[in-house]
Order: sequence, then C-alpha cells, then structure tokens
Amino acid sequence: MKNRKQPPRKRKTKESKKSELLLAVVANEKGEIFDLEGFAAVGADGELLSPITTGDTIELPHGSELMFLPDRMPVLMNLETGQIRPVNRNPYSPGERIFPVAAFNSPGVVLALSCAYEEHPGASILPLFSYGAVGWQGNGFRSAAIVVDTEPRQDLRLMPRENIVSGVEQMRMQLPDNRLARHLEHCALTYGCPAGKNFFLGRYEAPLPTSRACNARCLGCISLQHDAHLTSSQNRIDFTPSAEEIAGVALAHIARVKNSVVSFGQGCEGDPLMAARVIGPAIALIRKKTADGTINMNTNASLPHVLAPLLDAGLDSLRVSMNSVRETCYTAYFRPKGYRFSQVVESIDLAIAKGKHVAINYLNCPGFTDSPEEAAALFVFLEKHPVHLIQWRNLNFDPQRYLQAMTSVVPLGLAVGMEPLLQMIRKRFSNLQYGYFNPPKEHFQASLDAMQKKASP
Repeated sequence: MKNRKQPPRKRKTKESKKSELLLAVVANEKGEIFDLEGFAAVGADGELLSPITTGDTIELPHGSELMFLPDRMPVLMNLETGQIRPVNRNPYSPGERIFPVAAFNSPGVVLALSCAYEEHPGASILPLFSYGAVGWQGNGFRSAAIVVDTEPRQDLRLMPRENIVSGVEQMRMQLPDNRLARHLEHCALTYGCPAGKNFFLGRYEAPLPTSRACNARCLGCISLQHDAHLTSSQNRIDFTPSAEEIAGVALAHIARVKNSVVSFGQGCEGDPLMAARVIGPAIALIRKKTADGTINMNTNASLPHVLAPLLDAGLDSLRVSMNSVRETCYTAYFRPKGYRFSQVVESIDLAIAKGKHVAINYLNCPGFTDSPEEAAALFVFLEKHPVHLIQWRNLNFDPQRYLQAMTSVVPLGLAVGMEPLLQMIRKRFSNLQYGYFNPPKEHFQASLDAMQKKASP
C-alpha cells in the first residue's frame, strides 16, 4: 500500500486545528477498546494509507457501533517517527496483542476512508458490515465519513421500544389476520429493523417485503448467503403475502402518515420484481383507495418488461441498487442469474421516460468507488441516464476482499478521494440530488412535472 503525504503535526493556531491528528483506537483480545498514546489513526482509500485528522472526520454519529476485527493487525502512524505500519502488540503492555477497530456508522453518512489493517495469514472474511476508519480526539470518537442526509428517519433516539410495542398492539387490532404485518413485528422487535419500527411508530417510510426469490447472488446479500463463511444478518421472508395483505399494510401507513412512503424491496427479501404477480394487483388496490402516499420500489431493475406494467399501475419511484456503473464490476458483485447489466440500464431509462423519480442506490467502498476509472464511468453514465438522486450507501462487505474481487476483473488507479468525488459530481450535475432515504413525492413531483412539460413537443 502507498502512504499519502502526512499532514502537519498539531499546532496551536486556530487554522491548523483542521489538521489535528486523531489518536489511534485499538482493541485487546477481550474486545476492550482504547486509544493508543503515541500513535495516530490511519484510514485506507484503497491502496492509499493516510493518518486521519479532525478535518477529515465528523463526530461519530449517534447509533453507530465500534467493532474490533479479529485475525488482523491495525495499521497506525507512529507520532515519533511518522512511520505508517502494522502494529501487532501494545507497546505499553508487553505481550498484549492488539486489533483494529472500525466504525459501523448509522444511516445518513457515507464512508470517506475504510479502517486500515493488515490480515494475518488464514484470516476469515469479515461479517457483512461496512468498516469505517475511526479515531479519538478530546473526549470522543470521530469517524472518517461524509454526511449526505440529515433527515432523522432512522435515528434510534426517536424510536423508543415502548412506543414500538404500543404500535404493534394497535396494528394487531387493525390488521388482525395480516401475515405481512406479523412479519414486520418480527423485523421491528427481533432484528431491530428501523424501517419496520417506523411502520409501527407511524412515521416516514413503511416496508413492504414480498419476494422470496432473487435473480442475483450478491456477494454481500444480507438475507441469503451461499458462502459458508458468511452468515446472513436476517432471515428472508418465507411466504408471499397476498395483494390484499400488502395493500392493507400500505393503506394503514398512508392513512396516518403525512408525506408517507411505502416501499417494496427490503433487506429481508429477494428482489420484488420476482413477485410482480402480487405487487401489480397490490398497487392497483392501493391506488383504487387513495392517490396519497408514495409507492416506491427498491430493486435490481433487472426485468424491464416486468417493471413496465408496475410503473403504469401507479409505482411512483424507483431505487436501483448498483455497486458500479460498469458491467464487468457490476457482474462481479451482483452475479446475476438470467439478466444482464444492459437490462438494468433499460429499466432506468424506462422509468425516467415514464416521468418517475429514479434514484440509484450506489454502494460505496473507498478505493473502488473513488477510483479514477469508476469515477470517469459514473460521469459518463450520469450524462446518458439523468437519474434524479444518488443514495450514497456504504457497502456492507469486507473492504479488502471486495477490492480483491474488483481488481480481479478491472485495473484500479489510485483513488481521488470520496469528498473530492462528491464535490466534482455536484459541480457537474447541479440538479442531481444526494441523499440516503427514499423521498416522498411531495418533495419531487413538481420538478418531475416541470421536466416532463419541458420535454413535451
């Protein structure tokens, strides 16, 4: 790996505070996390390693978690020598092994740097989380991340368990025989799913998981894993709800939430296009009862001929998951079964042509997403396919194993940096929105109508 130029050491002037180095954060074998005097925290942007500073970071967002990484050594910078290297033992406690610590950030931020570490021989693949660089400064942890959405839609402080339980009891009375509502109870109370919680709290966006099947085998699938070394973080829905059950949940949410969103395509299911036979009638039932609420679909957008009737039935918005806008890299991660990347692009163009709001769920991994090759391809893609929103999401996958998978199919140059990349895109595409959550149509319909009117002959 290559080291970036080191920032200046601590100075007392106000201006240089932006470049204060953060202390390294490590863990011992018991999992106890502590800062390590004499060493600065280091972040990884693909092959580039650099010490992280207050100017590179934000306060660790509420609800984030710290994780220590087994089978690995932290890469740190020695403040005395300026050398960046792996450190296997605690210099202040002879013989004590130390391990890297990473931040799994709460929603609304995108990683700028991954945790820097070196694997021991035979190290197992990391569980399905994102692994951000983190350090210590003053009295708190700081994360190498960029805020892309400040909406408190999934702020855990606004989701007290007693209110969720109360909402569950209310929905049991309102929807007593609805299997989908019972499934969402399990999501909210057992898995702690924020989307499930929001349904029972009567706020923002409600999930409509429907599909038991998927036509992709994503490396980082969180609901079904074929890799014996990985465990899915939640079980996939094991039944297909009826159109009436889906509409019942959606209408209950729309009736009590202003600017509501209901979404097909959740972490606990396959791809919703595989369940179009019930989703189409469900959308028709919802729209027969009300024009309110935004009906959204999170999907791999692999089947344009299946998607088209759903858009016509009343689907308002589409969020398309992509790790890359290059077919080779997309295929290496999604591992599609029976479709090609060109069909994904066809679906995007179809939805745009029909006047629907289109977002891409862009799965970020520093070192790949901000590589010169991927950045250039993204600029070309956005020119040809003017989506309305990029939802910057962190890829929940071992970052080093992901980069190995990508470099096995394409060459990658040295990263340009996530923050510069976001700034360049914003400058070039001034109408393109950044975010993390699916917006309600009240926030985008007027601009879509204006665009459609402008495009009409």
